[in-house]
Amino acid sequence: MREITPRKIIEMKGKEKIVMVTAYDYPSALIADKAGMDIVFIGDSLGMVVYGDESTLNVSMDQMVYHTRAVAKAVKRALVLADMPFGSYEISTEEGVRNAVKLIQAGADAVKIEGGADHYELVKKLVRMGIPVMGHTGLTPQRYLRLGGYRLMGETEEEIEEILRDAKALEKAGAFALVIEFTLSDVAKLVTEEVSIPTIGIGSGPYVDGQVLVWHDLLGIYESTPPFVKKYADLKSMIQLALEEYRNDVKEKKFPGQDHYWEFLDKEEFEKKKRRAMERLNRSERNGEAE
Repeated sequence: MREITPRKIIEMKGKEKIVMVTAYDYPSALIADKAGMDIVFIGDSLGMVVYGDESTLNVSMDQMVYHTRAVAKAVKRALVLADMPFGSYEISTEEGVRNAVKLIQAGADAVKIEGGADHYELVKKLVRMGIPVMGHTGLTPQRYLRLGGYRLMGETEEEIEEILRDAKALEKAGAFALVIEFTLSDVAKLVTEEVSIPTIGIGSGPYVDGQVLVWHDLLGIYESTPPFVKKYADLKSMIQLALEEYRNDVKEKKFPGQDHYWEFLDKEEFEKKKRRAMERLNRSERNGEAE
């Protein structure tokens, strides 16, 4: 069992900020874990940042299982959380259970489900089975078509009521934490105060119990990022410069240098070995032609 468990996350509420970041492959997860992340999250955002889709709606269970397995192999300390993709749990509770089991068997410690009250029975069932669940309210990207795009949530009384209802339903169903995405900070603060489980914000201000960002966003791999992202690096420029330097070195015959390859120090020995190898090869080829 990894050091960070759902129980540990619950105990951090009001005491220590929770830090969560996405990762979608082995090397990224390895770095995230060594950097001290509390939660390493295989998000369905991989559809956009890894596969180049315009939304998360095309992500399949097979993709999630594949990436979860890679991440789980790397993480030794942090809690490994896997997203339930669109269409994997909405059809029925039974379908949701089957797909959640797949993610756990791939190495996840918990699963995340978008929505709240609508999936009360599923969350309750999974928790009873022993599968920890994190909820997700506020902006729910899998429902962006209904919402009218990726927009700030919590501006109306109806939205505030719905976000609170979802949060309370998730808490009652047994979820160990919930994500609040792109929601006015006042509303996120209200939710954080109204539930006993930790809240993890993304674009929802400082009054929540923790924060999550997408790997590619915070590291500056793409030029375009959501408005709530702080870029902690400009890896796009660094990677591009490195690749350009590599290209130039090869074109100008600067790479590989003498430090990057090995050769026979005794050239006479090499000539003998080469001659004998060529003789054996020629005999083999002649015998092949004779057959």
